[in-house]
Amino acid sequence: QVQLVESGGGLVQPGGSLRLSCACSGFPFSEHIMTWHRQAPGKAREWVATVAPGGATFYTDSVKGRFTASRDNANNRIYLQMNSLKPEDTAMYYCQDFDTTTWGQGTQVTVPS
Repeated sequence: QVQLVESGGGLVQPGGSLRLSCACSGFPFSEHIMTWHRQAPGKAREWVATVAPGGATFYTDSVKGRFTASRDNANNRIYLQMNSLKPEDTAMYYCQDFDTTTWGQGTQVTVPS
């Protein structure tokens, strides 16, 4: 059974940092593309970043230079290091196993204005 469990969200002041983690199980993690998405209140879910099996990363323009996605294939985890956070980054953040389209339950990130 594919399972994804996010953690690390919270309330942070503008300019601050958070590190999200996604623990994965039930599939050959090192072979799968993993993605991060977010959904702000009243808005559609949007793609944030992709981490390829070999570690290559891709980002949506709004987070380039501020967010860094990574993976630990030995421990079946992906991470999203978020720096210079802005109020517009406030959202529920989700990890996804791209190959099986399985989602985690999400972790809330709040950056007050």
